[in-house]
Amino acid sequence: MKNLLLLSSSRENQSGYLEHALEMITEHLGGIAELLFVPYAGVSISYDTYTDMVQTALSPLGIKVTGIHTCSNPKQAINNAKAIAVGGGNTFHLLHQLQENGLIEIIQENVEQGMPYIGWSAGSNVAGLSIRTTNDMPIIEPKTFKALSLVEFQLNPHYTDYNPPGHNGETREQRLNEFMVINPEMPIVAIVEGTALKRTGDKLQLIGPSQGYLFKNGNKSDLLENADLSYLL
Repeated sequence: MKNLLLLSSSRENQSGYLEHALEMITEHLGGIAELLFVPYAGVSISYDTYTDMVQTALSPLGIKVTGIHTCSNPKQAINNAKAIAVGGGNTFHLLHQLQENGLIEIIQENVEQGMPYIGWSAGSNVAGLSIRTTNDMPIIEPKTFKALSLVEFQLNPHYTDYNPPGHNGETREQRLNEFMVINPEMPIVAIVEGTALKRTGDKLQLIGPSQGYLFKNGNKSDLLENADLSYLL
């Protein structure tokens, strides 16, 4: 009975850190007041500082946040956790650290048993089949690009089709089109800032104030607000 909240971002427009997601997080946790936080995507910020940021953001909800990096046995910490949150940053570094600490399978096992999972940005990206549709620079090389596989498709958080005037590099859509050329049958769900994917068992829904996009078989199609995406599972 997977219970996932996959946020596109930690902020929406000029909102405070995780401010836009507080209601979604409250509903998702259903009264759970303790959260194990995985700060491994942080590179230019210390894990302690990152954890403090999340604690400050979630304090209005009465949630106690513990950084997994402070636990002497990370695997046991996951087994004991009531819920887990995986923050944003660099997706390659996040996956590398999950692999180095041997946490992939144990997260999968606990999520399969119903432990709530919250991710944002890189923490959402790593919930997909692989990180091959991340927006991040490969600053470190993980053993494999295969990720947590908590959903049966690829994710692209922070999706935007904005192309700055005078910019001659590839747009996000062009890069995802390249992925589709090589992997035509693999769905990519692109979620814009302020939105999230909510999975409860075999039900998957796009939540938030904006639409998303589905890339598959060379096509880009709109996903309406609050669309039922259970057919992708």
